[in-house]
Amino acid sequence: MSGGLFITLEGGEGAGKSTQQRRLATLVTGMGRRVLLTREPGGSPGAEAIRSLLLDPRHGDLDAETQALLFAAARRDHMRVAIRPALRRGKVVICDRFVDSTRAYQGAGGALSPALIRRLEWIAVGRKMPDLTLVLDIDPALGLRRALVRAGSETADPFEARTLDFHHRVREAFLAIARAEPQRCVVIDAAREPEHVFEDIRRVVAARLARP
Repeated sequence: MSGGLFITLEGGEGAGKSTQQRRLATLVTGMGRRVLLTREPGGSPGAEAIRSLLLDPRHGDLDAETQALLFAAARRDHMRVAIRPALRRGKVVICDRFVDSTRAYQGAGGALSPALIRRLEWIAVGRKMPDLTLVLDIDPALGLRRALVRAGSETADPFEARTLDFHHRVREAFLAIARAEPQRCVVIDAAREPEHVFEDIRRVVAARLARP
C-alpha cells in the first residue's frame, strides 16, 4: 500500500481554493489513490462546531488571540479524528487551509507574536506538517471581488469583511512562508482562469505523487 500524502491549499479570499481542491481530488482519485477531502476550520464534528462560531458574522468582534485559540482547538480535533487516521490508511489528504492560514491571518493580519503562533501550532499538530502546500496567490482586491460574487446575497464572514490593508498583510505572509519553506510550498498564480491554474497544480502534484 502506498504511504499517505498530506496536501494543503492556502491563499487569500477568492483565490479559488475550494474549486481547485475538488478538481485535485478527481485527479488523484483517477490515479488510483484514495482521497480524504477536508477543510479548516472543520473536518471533524467538533471542529465543524467551532467553524460555525468562527465564521458567524455575529461574532466578528472576536480578537486575534481568541480566534487563534479556537483554530488550534479545531485543528487538534481535526488531526486526531480525521487527518492522522486517513494518513495511516495510506490516503491522500487534501485540506482547504491549515496552519499557514493561522500564521497569515492571526499572525501577520492580527499581529500575534510568532512565538504564540508556534506554541499553538505545536499543541495542535506537533511535528506533522503538510508534505506539499499549494499557495494560490491573488491580488487581494481581485480576490475580494470574486468572494463577493461567490457569496451573492449572503453576509460576508468576519475575515472577508476585514480591510484591504489586512488582506494585503495576509498575502505577504503567505508569500513569505513560501519563500522560507520552498521544499514544502509552491506558489501558484491564481489570478488566471481556473483551467490554467489547475494545469499548474496538476503538474506539481503529479510530480510529487511520482516520488518514492
